[in-house]
Amino acid sequence: MLRRFLERFTLTDLFMWLVGGSILALIVVGSFLTLRAGHYTARHWFDFVVFGLAQGSVYALIALGYTLVYGILRMINFAHSEVYMSGAFTGYFVADAMNRSGFLDQNPLLALLALFAVAMTTSITVAVLLERIAYRPLRRSPRLVPLITAIGASFFLQYTFRGLYGSQNRAYPDVEVLDGAWSLGGEFIIQKIQVVVIVAAAVLMFGLYTFVQRTRTGKAMRAVSEDKDVAALMGIDVDAIIVRTFILGAALAGAAGVLYALMFRQVNFFMGFIPGIKAFTAAVLGGIGNIPGAMLGGLFLGLFESVGPTLFLDGLGIPAPYQLKDVIAFTMLVLVLIYRPTGILGEQLTTAKA
Repeated sequence: MLRRFLERFTLTDLFMWLVGGSILALIVVGSFLTLRAGHYTARHWFDFVVFGLAQGSVYALIALGYTLVYGILRMINFAHSEVYMSGAFTGYFVADAMNRSGFLDQNPLLALLALFAVAMTTSITVAVLLERIAYRPLRRSPRLVPLITAIGASFFLQYTFRGLYGSQNRAYPDVEVLDGAWSLGGEFIIQKIQVVVIVAAAVLMFGLYTFVQRTRTGKAMRAVSEDKDVAALMGIDVDAIIVRTFILGAALAGAAGVLYALMFRQVNFFMGFIPGIKAFTAAVLGGIGNIPGAMLGGLFLGLFESVGPTLFLDGLGIPAPYQLKDVIAFTMLVLVLIYRPTGILGEQLTTAKA
């Protein structure tokens, strides 16, 4: 067995293991030096973790759209980032109108529900039009064709919304009921908006997983993911299932857009690009096409981005470690793809068969 392993082991494998080992050693040494220096208290690390969970929850919601479409169509919908942007950007105008009328502060729950409804409806509309106009005619084409189409559709939507809504940043109004923080005892506090983001994302993710696992439509989605032609022979309307898949992914993206805007407050026509790339990274980390994997990948990436730069680099004397969070995130992606190309949980639509 050892001889067979050595025969398959190449210089490239040796180089990659050395690179991986060096990075791991850097992480261990940097973490040790940072913790030994004691510049950060338990409250600081708690804040890093909570922020990472909130940010990762948004990534996970967007990543589910990528993973659902890939699980069904085996294509990467790079325009999904603009589906996310369209909901958040359109929601701004609704939120601003409700704020100026006073409705946002007088009836915050109804106002937030209306805001989510508008954002999710906008994202769903954009996604369905994309599927019907851009993707459906190319469904039997080579994979490179719909990929290029998705990139073109992404730019088309970016500059369409720039023309319609303007290129300036828009600031979401302050929601009074979400201001402030709750004390967890001692020096530990948590922002209300972070709790809302984490809980709302968890509910939406659990709802999606239950829908795919327990409903007839979910079983049909898994069947189409396995084999479209056989599913059609069994009486499943493949086109309808694909449209519903886009609807589910877009609804989650629209909700993620509102949660992101409520947490970071600013939106613009280009806001989907970076979160979209991060969410795609999260989907690949977890296992593209795998719903639990997308959830896990999003949370893992959010935590890694929030905690990693300070923990790994501060002790090494890096003056601005947080500026390297994207480098850390994508380095982690490359390493995962090298050592486990299918992602953390592997590539599958769900953990159960249809």
